[in-house]
Amino acid sequence: MKTIQAPRPARRAPPRELGALRARLAEAEEALRVIRTGEVDTLLVTGKLGSRVFTLAGAEHAYRLLIESMNEGALTVTSDKIILYANQCFSKMVGFPLSQVIGGSLRRFLSVRDRAALRAMIKRSGRSGAKIQLRLLTAGGIPMPVQVSVRRTAKAGLGRASFGMVVTDQTEVRRTEDLLRALTHRVVQVQEDERRRVALELHDGVTQMLCAMLFRSQMLMASLAAHDGPAKREARKLRDIAGQTATEAERVSRDLRSSLLDQLGLVAALRDASKLFSGRTGVPVAVTCGHLNGRLPADRELALYRIFQEALRNVEKHARARGVTVDLAQVDHCVQMVIADDGVGFKAARAAPRGKGPGGVGLFLMRERASFADGEFAVKALRAGGTEITVRIPLPLPPAQAGAKGRRIRPRPAGPAAPPAAH
Repeated sequence: MKTIQAPRPARRAPPRELGALRARLAEAEEALRVIRTGEVDTLLVTGKLGSRVFTLAGAEHAYRLLIESMNEGALTVTSDKIILYANQCFSKMVGFPLSQVIGGSLRRFLSVRDRAALRAMIKRSGRSGAKIQLRLLTAGGIPMPVQVSVRRTAKAGLGRASFGMVVTDQTEVRRTEDLLRALTHRVVQVQEDERRRVALELHDGVTQMLCAMLFRSQMLMASLAAHDGPAKREARKLRDIAGQTATEAERVSRDLRSSLLDQLGLVAALRDASKLFSGRTGVPVAVTCGHLNGRLPADRELALYRIFQEALRNVEKHARARGVTVDLAQVDHCVQMVIADDGVGFKAARAAPRGKGPGGVGLFLMRERASFADGEFAVKALRAGGTEITVRIPLPLPPAQAGAKGRRIRPRPAGPAAPPAAH
């Protein structure tokens, strides 16, 4: 007969030992969670051979390598503009080592005006992000034009929001734009010279010959006897056609280059063009001119006159307006011209068929004309119907003020390469 020994009852662990085991299990589960979610970059493991550090080369590591190798600056910034992370490209942009960039304030690389613009844009931006044009203050003292793309990322410690930023150097883009603008300006100047030449030839050549034809046809009609009815009627038709052709040639000559603009100035040219427009289209144009301090520079008068011509052309083709108002005045060292009509409005006009719609080219040319004169151009649809165009072109400063302004904006010599003070 076998004797079977009953198993001994399991020894119960002391409560203190169970608490330690639970704590270690919770710690292991938390470590596993942060590894899986990618919240850590390295792992410290302590064993018989001592402490060892392991780098977790996961998806976040690949993204970091990509950000470090990109040719654009990358930043992570808190809501109070503290730089939590910056790549090497941004460090090269501003001309400071990463040790002087990370942990500092982004505000020290921006002017007061750009700080306010960035702050306002961040308040408006949501999860979809936004873009803004700024100028970085670099170590060399030369502002760098950049485009900053901002996107809200997540909550960074203490519950504060953080923002991811991509900074793109716009130096070459701006240089190309300046070259293109200079080329366009030169083309416009050549076009104006050609317009002046053709207008002169029309006025002194074609129009004179048409006037001579009109005079000779009048003499021919007078010389015909009263009983030469058919011949006299043909002579009368010939005289009328010659007169209409001379009038049209004179109109084209004025459109190409107004002699009144050169001789009497902008106000006289605007009134003359308005009178001709009203006589041709039946749409009244009311021109109101405030006080101007003498004649404007020739380039600014020409820019305003061409914008006025293009605006009337758009009114004639697309607006279906019953009237047009033009207000010209001097406001804060600028000449402001406001052209308004009571037509179908800008949005309705844009809805016209693509081939016969309002000239997008016309608006572009008006905007470029204002830009050539260092001015501003704006167009908007009025609530009551119609369109309003506003042009503001600065007047040149007197020599004394221009010299004083030049002394104020003269850059200081670049000092040693030290980071600017944070604000």
